Amino acid sequence: MARTNNRQSRSDNRLDSPKGLRSNFPLFRSQDRMGRFSEAFARAMGTPWFLVGMTAIVAVWLVYNSTVPESAQFDPRATNFTLLTLILSLQASYAAPMILLAQNRQDDRDRVQIEQDRQRAERNLNDTEYLAREVVALRLAVKDLASKDFIRAELRSLLEELDRDKAESKAD
Repeated sequence: MARTNNRQSRSDNRLDSPKGLRSNFPLFRSQDRMGRFSEAFARAMGTPWFLVGMTAIVAVWLVYNSTVPESAQFDPRATNFTLLTLILSLQASYAAPMILLAQNRQDDRDRVQIEQDRQRAERNLNDTEYLAREVVALRLAVKDLASKDFIRAELRSLLEELDRDKAESKAD
């Protein structure tokens, strides 16, 4: 309990948000918390189970209020199921902004991901260009190096020259 009160007092005394925007309602205390809630809400509404459940509830509602005696109906057929219409309208009026909020958060995440991908691609391009320059430099350096055949030919010519010098020194 003390930990919760301490956390609450810290969030109320934050200097990085205007006083009018601070909220005591736990769900709105953190923008991230509200965002996670809206994403969970939108994710739940986008499942087949939600549609099946909603269809079942509406079907039971309609069947009940159409078949039971008028005194037991809580949303009479005679008034065109006004309560059901109001509940569905209320649900839709909350669902649309929550879904938009979840989409905005996803757009923000996508934007950050795209920027990170662009930076990663730029780094990869720079690394590839660097490696290509290094490979060219190595090829040029290897081109200047003596090959095995060149070294053999040089050694043979040195041996022949030594043999000639030896033969000349014996002849003298």
